[in-house]
Amino acid sequence: MSNMNQTTKLYSRLLKPRITEAMNDTPVVLIAGPRQAGKTTLVLNMSNPDMQYLTLDDELTLLSAHEDPVGLIRRFDRATIDEIQRAPQLLLAIKKSVDEDRRPGRFLITGSANLMALPTVADSLAGRMETLNLLPLSMGEIHQSSVNWIDSVFTANIPTSLNPITGEELVETVLQGGYPEALSRATSRRRTAWYRQYVDAIIQRDVRDIANIDKLDQLPRFLSALTHIAGQMCNYSQLGGQVGLDHKTAARYIGILEQLYLIRRVDVWANNRLKRLVKTPKLQFIDSGLLSSLANITTDLVAQNRTKFGAVLESFIFSELLKLTTVSEDNYRLLYYRDHDGYEVDFVIENSAGQLVGVELKAAATVKKSDLRGLMRFKSVAKDQFKLGIILYDGTETLPLGEALWAVPISTLWGG
Repeated sequence: MSNMNQTTKLYSRLLKPRITEAMNDTPVVLIAGPRQAGKTTLVLNMSNPDMQYLTLDDELTLLSAHEDPVGLIRRFDRATIDEIQRAPQLLLAIKKSVDEDRRPGRFLITGSANLMALPTVADSLAGRMETLNLLPLSMGEIHQSSVNWIDSVFTANIPTSLNPITGEELVETVLQGGYPEALSRATSRRRTAWYRQYVDAIIQRDVRDIANIDKLDQLPRFLSALTHIAGQMCNYSQLGGQVGLDHKTAARYIGILEQLYLIRRVDVWANNRLKRLVKTPKLQFIDSGLLSSLANITTDLVAQNRTKFGAVLESFIFSELLKLTTVSEDNYRLLYYRDHDGYEVDFVIENSAGQLVGVELKAAATVKKSDLRGLMRFKSVAKDQFKLGIILYDGTETLPLGEALWAVPISTLWGG
């Protein structure tokens, strides 16, 4: 697939200033994220004229990288290298080069797989490389808003809605996802065709680069099976049984799909004072458009059966929060809360000081007292760490619901 067709709109990316900042004081900067998220477009837009550009999607360049990585890197004073996960041995050659010349901004590289999960890579560039994550477009980038919702709520600046997106418009927004190429497609049918081609291309090409899998034909079926447990706790044995795999293979496949930035396991929030805790991670898709396409969820289906929308909306909210963490002022962790009594909170955001914001999702325009159950329990358990509890709902008004508890429109996530 091409990196960008002529009809794809160019978006301003919020990560750009972070990349500039890193290149001013770090020899190697890695932009990591899923294929087709916009990495190539961004690095080409940022590369200096004296930086040679090479992509490992080019077969001759890839052959050179495999056969003589040190010789290839020695040719360049400074370079932009695309899709480096296709020849991770280049990182050792880059290490050798930067150890001889530690000037900042020498190598700007991209990777469509989490290189830190590959053997020998994690330590090879420690102290020499900064990794920044570029995910599919956030709603803030689509609507050209630089407001960071997470930074705001942690400073007790409760977001209000200016131009809320609700109802059918919200459904359409959620189902289309954030990949630039998918957004350029005129209809949901054409977007679905793109997403399916996208998955096929990743499985046929990128999976081979990071893992030895005998039966690649099992992966599409496995990924489809994952759509049924999106937003739920992940039981590997049960999941593997649905597609004829043992629990170890199921766990390995999930690790591979996570490494390719298609899904993410979300850990439960744990406090030493909390003994009766569920330990199983939740599974989330990183893009709601990909999830809805794989699960055959359309606007017509949602109009007939709103229950089908819940998991996709949760994926969308997770994705927006995850994207906000990549360009935030503080370092945040995304978690969830659930205890053995059945109380749960969809998302728990923890800042570097250990303060907590609980976020509960409501796919309706009204909020009832019973919707506060999980947040109230979490507040009582988290005690002094609890800073704020928010119900994100499909409405227009920001309203207080008690001490440190608020109902907030979903579209405030991007300043809408």
